[in-house]
Amino acid sequence: MKITRSTRLGGHWSWWLGLTMLWLYSSSVAFARSLPDLTGLVEELKPVVVNIQTTKKGRAEHGTMPRNHPFKNNPFEEFFQPFLDRLPQAEKQTRNLGSGVIIDADGFILTNHHVIDGADEIKVRLTDEREFIAKVIGSDSKTDLALIQIPVKQKLNIARLGDSDALKVGAWVVAIGNPFGLEATVTAGIISAKGRSIGNGPYEDFLQTDAAINPGNSGGPLFDLDGHVIGINTAIFSRSGGYMGIGFAIPVNMAKGIVAQLKSSGQVKRGWLGIGIQLVTPELATALGLDAAKGALISQVHKNGPAADAGIKPGDVIIQFNGQEIHKMRGLPALVAMTPVGSKVPVVILRDGKERTLQVRIDEMPRDEASQASTPTAETASKTDPLGIKVASLNEEQRRKTRMGDDIRGVAVVQVDPDSPAGRSGLKNGDVIMDINRNPVENVRDYEQVMDKLGTTGNLLLRVARERGVLFIAINLEK
Repeated sequence: MKITRSTRLGGHWSWWLGLTMLWLYSSSVAFARSLPDLTGLVEELKPVVVNIQTTKKGRAEHGTMPRNHPFKNNPFEEFFQPFLDRLPQAEKQTRNLGSGVIIDADGFILTNHHVIDGADEIKVRLTDEREFIAKVIGSDSKTDLALIQIPVKQKLNIARLGDSDALKVGAWVVAIGNPFGLEATVTAGIISAKGRSIGNGPYEDFLQTDAAINPGNSGGPLFDLDGHVIGINTAIFSRSGGYMGIGFAIPVNMAKGIVAQLKSSGQVKRGWLGIGIQLVTPELATALGLDAAKGALISQVHKNGPAADAGIKPGDVIIQFNGQEIHKMRGLPALVAMTPVGSKVPVVILRDGKERTLQVRIDEMPRDEASQASTPTAETASKTDPLGIKVASLNEEQRRKTRMGDDIRGVAVVQVDPDSPAGRSGLKNGDVIMDINRNPVENVRDYEQVMDKLGTTGNLLLRVARERGVLFIAINLEK
């Protein structure tokens, strides 16, 4: 039989197709074999995860009629209302579901603050169906962590706490919890990112994961493949209220310090440096003479605080705290807060382009950080200057308008040209300029003298008080 060219070509294609299919099959088998087998790990970990159901009791509005009562929207409704007002109030209950993880043989369970906040009753159910009424040992809203305890004498399965600092992006993780009340639900994924901030508080340093987390998972553990708890699931990013591939967990290393304090005293004492800080932007880095935008820029130093006693000044940039590098500003507050009160730690700062190491004794964060200072005398507003603004001394009227306390000294910005250097850099009406290129400004005369000395070109660094805090603004003056 003679084989034509087309037949021969078809044979070649068949051979290549078969080879491709074999390669794809082999690749899929190899990929499947590379995925972790979680069955044994899950069986081991399920008993340390608990279901939490909370009940919050309340009172219905006095004299409330049913929504579809027979007298609705007719003259008899007004007639019966006085009788309804004398009826006893009906009791109503609000229920909330969450998860938790057993961390101690004495029945201590770690969960989220928002799971148990305001609860009148906390019911805990174990995987073996035992139920207990738990009591709150302590709770911390700023980190969204809570410690509760169940009165159990029998042996408990206890979770092992891991090291979240050693965790790497891309590592496999397992979440176990009770999403939508479905107990002991297991999901798996990877660590998508570390050090996330979602704007819920000053001490955020979340682990981001794509392991499915839904309402009801809150307070449940996130495990590594060694079976160690490396995070407490606490939040999701969602437009619908359900899973969208982005979940957040509190790193277990942060939780360890919180748990120790809650167990010993029921409350959290945080370390305090007595400073205000802000992000170092590329513009600020240039104005400060830094080679890179890194660290935490100190915008304010509280009088008689730990930082002031150690010699730290506004305009310094903290690049290392107690041996840990500060790459981004948001990493510093959590480090300071978790430092034991009374300890003395090294703080490395950049000042005028040079590194300095200062020893700072950490104080306890006070409830009221405001200090007292005298009020400058009143002066008239200045003329419009090279910045494109007008300023006035901070008298009582200006303090009322700008909502500044007596501890703030400077000149109030009363007019900003939006097309001026100041306007383009973000200076606003109501801001209070405290110093310029580290030259203190307490009144209009000081301001005009400083501006005359600095001239009309170059980079200026303004320290500005705004209603929510103190910050630096870099302004580039053009000819």
